[in-house]
Amino acid sequence: MITKPLCVQAPAKINLFLHVTGRRPDGFHELVSLMCPVALYDTLTLTPANQDIHVICGHPDVPEDASNLAARAARLFMEAAISESFPSVSGLTIHIDKKIPVGAGLGGGSSDAAAVLTALNCHRARPLSTPALMELAGRLGADVPFFIPGGAALASGIGDRLEPFPHLASWTALLVYPNVAVSTAWVYKNLNLRLTKDEKKLSNFHFDGRFFNIDKHLVNDLEAVTQTVLPVVGEIKRLLLANGAAGAMMTGSGSTVFGLFTNAERATLSQEALCCSPQSQDWTLFMADLLV
Repeated sequence: MITKPLCVQAPAKINLFLHVTGRRPDGFHELVSLMCPVALYDTLTLTPANQDIHVICGHPDVPEDASNLAARAARLFMEAAISESFPSVSGLTIHIDKKIPVGAGLGGGSSDAAAVLTALNCHRARPLSTPALMELAGRLGADVPFFIPGGAALASGIGDRLEPFPHLASWTALLVYPNVAVSTAWVYKNLNLRLTKDEKKLSNFHFDGRFFNIDKHLVNDLEAVTQTVLPVVGEIKRLLLANGAAGAMMTGSGSTVFGLFTNAERATLSQEALCCSPQSQDWTLFMADLLV
């Protein structure tokens, strides 16, 4: 299947808008979200092996067994390849150089899985169409299909219905991770939908016009939930805004908070200012352009 090591990058993502619209009988939540990849990457090296799929990662919170999303992605692709009567496949070792924080709302695990699917498909001269690849991705998790085509997108449903969002401005993001992981399942479990059904949020967001305005649309319904157990989210937002961010918000279910800047120079000045803050000694900061 692979005759020599194959190296691929998996970008992080941020949610520029996240509105939860309801909860389905199966327990999944319906939402509307504007998602955008950013230039912060995990690096995955895929190496041929005699049999089975193995994961190697030095991060203590990343599983190295069959539960790892990247391993599950490789397994799914191999099964799909066999079912399509392609030549038999061999084993694989996946080495993950983890740069995207875990439990941070940045989609690192989902991106790793999508990167494996895309890399294996490209290496095999694209035996699976993009819709077929995205169908496989959807079996792994609601966020995984977003990373297949790349670029900003509007996500709806449980995050599985995607529309390209091509007219997003080229912002630079300063990502601040307070080095505390957050359980996405816990956040959604504790979300009070009655407090998030603010129709003004949606009416102000011009989906059809493909227009994003930081002042009107930088909304995340999950932020208030996460702040109940992690008040530092609010403190980071305050510092980002006080140091020049055009807007600041938590991404996903947290715990990472991002500030948006018109250029890298302003983001750098803000990063330097935050690094001088006593609170930031326990935080990890990343500067990353939006991949629009």
